[in-house]
Amino acid sequence: MRVFAGIAAGLMLASCSSNAVTRAFDTRNNAGPCPPAAVLYDASRIVELEGEEPNFSNITYTGELNGIRLFCRYVDDQPLRANLELDFAFGKGPKADANRHEYRYWVAVTRRSSKVLAKQYFSVDANFAGEKVTGQTVTVEDIIIPRADSTISGANFEVVVGFDLTDDQLAFNRQGRRFRLDAGQ
Repeated sequence: MRVFAGIAAGLMLASCSSNAVTRAFDTRNNAGPCPPAAVLYDASRIVELEGEEPNFSNITYTGELNGIRLFCRYVDDQPLRANLELDFAFGKGPKADANRHEYRYWVAVTRRSSKVLAKQYFSVDANFAGEKVTGQTVTVEDIIIPRADSTISGANFEVVVGFDLTDDQLAFNRQGRRFRLDAGQ
């Protein structure tokens, strides 16, 4: 993950200077567009509660997916390969019992607005170090977009991301309920 972050940082500086990282990166234009990437709204946040009542005093941990960026590369008639950057924000509530918490999320490749072709689960660890709110950017590397041949565009696919939610957490989100990450600070 750090290797890709270094390459991305090098690309941002490419307009200012040239170095070994930018010279090693394939700068040819893609043969087509990258697939759109999005956070599924219903799974864009997680509120973990201890107790029956969904109120602020029962919050253990919260999380939000705040941003997503996809970078892809076409190579002949091979499947597209993509890297994804995800921006997370994490919160620690009054019932939290630790300064570290692991959040599970998924990344799915779909046909445009249709069938899920592949879905993979990942975890991100939040270290609060005594703070109530923290953020983090995570890179998911080597996502395969299974196009059949070189005539198939990345625009025919989507990459969708969300938290791995329980049925109760999903219902909470669908009701439009939420707690701000910094509530009560």
